[in-house]
Amino acid sequence: MSYQEFQRGSMFFEARDYVTASRILAPVVAAEPTNRAALELLGRAYFHSAQLGRAEQTLRSLAEIDPANGWAHEALARTLERQGRSEEAVRHRKLAMAMGIEPSAEIEVSVTAGNLVS
Repeated sequence: MSYQEFQRGSMFFEARDYVTASRILAPVVAAEPTNRAALELLGRAYFHSAQLGRAEQTLRSLAEIDPANGWAHEALARTLERQGRSEEAVRHRKLAMAMGIEPSAEIEVSVTAGNLVS
């Protein structure tokens, strides 16, 4: 993984440009699919930019690689709920709570015209 690209993606994420962050981070994750930090940030960027299918896939990968990551299960539960799949979310929410992660409050989502272009 290019640490510089990860840092660049992080900068765009911090600037709340989630679409650009996801475009930068996707190749980083493709090059290192087991990198937990990159997977988490990419999943968060997808979630915040309402790319929910991609967020789900990325967060499932993170939960498979690190099944004891309660945050990954909570984020996956939130993603499934946003897709109207609350019943599927229950399992991940329970796992997260068993690991000491409380259900998260509302999360800011940024949907722009950039989200509509793939």
